[in-house]
Amino acid sequence: MSTAQPTYDDILRLFQETDRQLKETDRQLKETALLLREKSLETDRKFQETDLQIKETNLQLKETDRQIKELGKQIGGLGSKFGSFTEGLALPSMEAILQQRFGMTVVTPRVRAKQQGEHLEIDVLAYANGEVNRAFLVEVKSHPREEAITQLKITLSRFRDFFPEHRDKQLYGILAAVDWPPALKAQAIGEGLYVARIHDDVFDLEVDQEFQPRVF
Repeated sequence: MSTAQPTYDDILRLFQETDRQLKETDRQLKETALLLREKSLETDRKFQETDLQIKETNLQLKETDRQIKELGKQIGGLGSKFGSFTEGLALPSMEAILQQRFGMTVVTPRVRAKQQGEHLEIDVLAYANGEVNRAFLVEVKSHPREEAITQLKITLSRFRDFFPEHRDKQLYGILAAVDWPPALKAQAIGEGLYVARIHDDVFDLEVDQEFQPRVF
């Protein structure tokens, strides 16, 4: 049994169908390419937006950091001003205490010394020569913490290295403050330091007659 040979029309229809399928495939490929391009453009746009947001965030962080630093300077400045204000209030009444009660002949605020690259700062230095032969170091704080006691003791221990001319003097420490927590006040007294407190713009010593000051 013989097989019928394809006619010219059959071959023509085959070519036409193949051409149609190729065109459809080409159309689909173009649509896919266009979709991919649109996706790529959208992705690029999102990346650019994200990059812009990151840059804006970095600028905001830098501005915030600048504001924090500026605030820190302002707070530090206020702290220094308040400290100077407190010491200014303390000085006249502290001079009277040092001169009248302890016989000091020299009372000097804001003493700074330097030796071999090291520094020592004293809020108030008072001393007397001759028969009295004593020196007092006064540290002034607005609201003292335990570190203030340690700081004053360190200053007392280093004093003779920076001021050898006072090496033979009996040395005492006074910690003066606007406000004294009872426990901290008791600790300072227990370690042999005089304590003083400000009220009505005047500093008064707050130790009883049984107090035994430590000679440093």
